[in-house]
This record gives sequence, structure tokens and C-alpha cells, in this order.
Amino acid sequence: MADRTNTEQNVNYYDTVPVNQPVAQARKKLNLRLIFTEIDKPFFVLVMVLVVFGLVMMFSASYGWGLADTGDGTYYLKRQAFAGGIGIAAMLLLSVFDYHFFQNTKIVYLGFIVVFGVCIATLFVGTETANARRWIDFGFIQFQPSELLKVTFILVFAYIMAVNFPKFKDWKYCVLPFIIILGMVGGVLVLQRHMSAVMLVGIIGICMMYVSGMPSKTFWIFIGVMILVGLLAVGLKLLAGGSGFSYISERIQSWRNPESDPQGSTWQTYQSLLAIGSGGWNGLGFGESRQKFLYLPESQNDFVFSIVCEELGFIGGLIVVLLFVMFIFKGFQIASHAKDRFGTLVAAGITIQIGSQAFFNIMVACNAFPNTGIALPFFSYGGTALMIQMAEMGIMLNISRQANMKK
Repeated sequence: MADRTNTEQNVNYYDTVPVNQPVAQARKKLNLRLIFTEIDKPFFVLVMVLVVFGLVMMFSASYGWGLADTGDGTYYLKRQAFAGGIGIAAMLLLSVFDYHFFQNTKIVYLGFIVVFGVCIATLFVGTETANARRWIDFGFIQFQPSELLKVTFILVFAYIMAVNFPKFKDWKYCVLPFIIILGMVGGVLVLQRHMSAVMLVGIIGICMMYVSGMPSKTFWIFIGVMILVGLLAVGLKLLAGGSGFSYISERIQSWRNPESDPQGSTWQTYQSLLAIGSGGWNGLGFGESRQKFLYLPESQNDFVFSIVCEELGFIGGLIVVLLFVMFIFKGFQIASHAKDRFGTLVAAGITIQIGSQAFFNIMVACNAFPNTGIALPFFSYGGTALMIQMAEMGIMLNISRQANMKK
């Protein structure tokens, strides 16, 4: 867990705030500094490699569906490249924009409440796809508010845990905020039938609690209680017949036996395994995938990793895995060297988010985990997701920049 001994450093968040200035006054400060110190070149290069590699593979994976859907094999590429350009601009801007701006009480809570409200509105005005309302259609673009909700969850939770750190001996200041915030976020995501996002947010929150430096005894008691409550909720749901979420049990059954119904419920998983298996060690060659030509649904989105393995083989898939391992390592390195607890928690939260998404997406493609609908960061098609991820990378770069500033 995070070091608990340097309390003074972690309570006084800004370089510009004198040590004797009250914490409450520091939280009211609207910080608009620009930081132009040297950028973290290894992390920047790693992110750009992921973005470019992801864009190239998304183009290949989407070519067949682009032709079928629009008559243009480059349709998805052009839209993703446009979003990527905006995302890179956002990353560069936020890399010099002091991340303490998000530590302001009004900013962090207002941002969370607005995004949470948009997610609720999506339940009524959103576009329905596969019996789920998760998107708002603006005509020229579809926006998924839950992607932005993940970011605001990380920021508001990091803020609360950083502010409450001196009071962590009282469980109300470290456990209760998590229950309230996660309850709000998880509730709206459940109503959107977005269970994969509920799982992801839960993982992010629990990991951030661990990193925050809360007492070990409190943390593990809380985890034990959460497990018991989860088992009880599942039991009650099963007794009630599990109405409304029967698709979850269907996906579990498909995961356990992907060959049980290859012409129906297990078609996607079965085609994914065919793509991965046919790639062998070296792959069929870039652009030579067969499964992407309307055999593998969502090949440009949730199952882009399968096309990577089919075209580039085991070696190509391993490279993708190693790139994300390097990202996780570097992300936690940035978190561990952050100048304050808020920076540590934000960097750790973003790293856990990206790492968890990549981990589960790859597992789903290989049928090591039930189909969850989690996209592969930087690779899967989705303009708003890519722009938000790039913005998060900008925050990471700024945290790294400030860690390298002379004290």
C-alpha cells in the first residue's frame, strides 16, 4: 500500500501551497498552471506505438465489415483516425495542464454529477442496441457516456481518498465513500445492462482503495463483507429466477462449451477461436484474415485481438500483450513517483482501468473468460473511447512531468 508516513506531503497537495495553509483552502484553489517541463519520452512513445499499431490493426479487422456496411473498406479507419487526431491533441494539451485542476472540490464533484446525470438521461433518450441503452446518437457520432463516467469515477474517488487520508482510522472516511460512489455508478450501469462496466469500475475502485493507504485490516474486512454481499445477491437473484439478466448465464454456458452451438449462441466465440488458431506462430500475413469477412462479428471492436493473432500469429498477439504489460509497469511507475497522493491515485486508477480492459478483452477473445463486451484499449473501434483514453494519457504525462520537477 502507499506510504503512510509522509502525511504532511500528501495532505498539502500543491507546490504553491504553503505547508501551514489549511487543506480546505487548498482544495478551493482553482489551479490553472501550465507545466512545460520535459515530457516522459518512454511513456509517450509507448502510447503512440499502441495508438498507431491499434489503428493499423483496427483498419485490417474492419475492412470486411466496412465494405458490407457502407461499401467503403476504409470507413471505420477514417472515423477512428479522425478521433485519434483529436485524442492526440487532447493528450498533448492535458500533458501540460496541471492535473491539480481536477482536485478542486467544485470541479471534481460538478464533473461527476454532470456525467452521472447524462448516464441517467441515456436510459430515457439513448439509442437502444441489443436491449441496452448505453449510447446517445448525435447523428454524426454516437457517444457512450459510461466511458466518461469511468474517468470521473477515478477522479472523484482519488479526490475523496486523498482528502480523507488523515482520517482513515475511521472506516467512515475510507469505506463509506466507496460504497456511496460505487453504488451510484454501479446502479446506473446495471440499469444500462452494462455489467462489464460494473465489473471494471468495481476492480478500479477496490484497487484504488488498496493503493490509497487505508489500514490493511479495514481493507480486508471490507473485501470479505463485499464477497458475502455479492454471493447473497447472486443467490437471491437465482431464487427469483434471474429475470432480466438471463443473458449472463447464457454467456457463461457458451464460455464453458464454445462448440455447443457454433451456428447460434456460441458463433462469435467459436469464430474467434478459429481466427486465433488459424494464425499459428507467424500468422497468415497482414490483411490476409479470413474471419474478418463477416464471419467474426465485431471483429473491428471487441474481437480485434483475434484478427491480430490470425494475421500476425502468436508472435503478433504476444507483442500486443507485452505492450500492455509495459504500459502497466510504466503506469505504476508514474503512480509511485507522483508528487502527492492525489496524483498517485489518479495514475494508479487510469493504469488499472486500461490494464484491466486489455486483460479481460484478450481473455474473452481466447475464451479464457465469458464474453463481457469489453473493448481493447487503443485497438478497438470507438471514437469517443479512443479520445477519452488519449485524454487520460495526457493526465498521466502531466503527473509524470510534475514528479520530475525540481522540488
